[in-house]
Amino acid sequence: MATLKTLLTFILLGAFLGLATASYIGPQFLEWYNTAPLGAQTMCDLPKVIQGITADLLRYQVYGTLIGAGSFLLLGIVFVVSRSKKQKRMQQPPTTPPVQPGPAV
Repeated sequence: MATLKTLLTFILLGAFLGLATASYIGPQFLEWYNTAPLGAQTMCDLPKVIQGITADLLRYQVYGTLIGAGSFLLLGIVFVVSRSKKQKRMQQPPTTPPVQPGPAV
């Protein structure tokens, strides 16, 4: 159960960081991507453009959430495996050197 909690914590942390990253970078990217080159004037249907840009932002946020959750899941698996190996190593009794027969008296 502790392993599941650890993995879930990693997944949620990754999902949050991915969403935060996409929310921060997404609007800047969309502004750059939708700007007319060299200040050229464009005629457009503004409500349709706003709907498209909002849909793109939401899509990027979902992608960021999924990528963050997936990558942190992999990091969580690596963390759990390395921790379990360390615990197994610590639980093993220490090996003692073989007893050497002493000189005969």
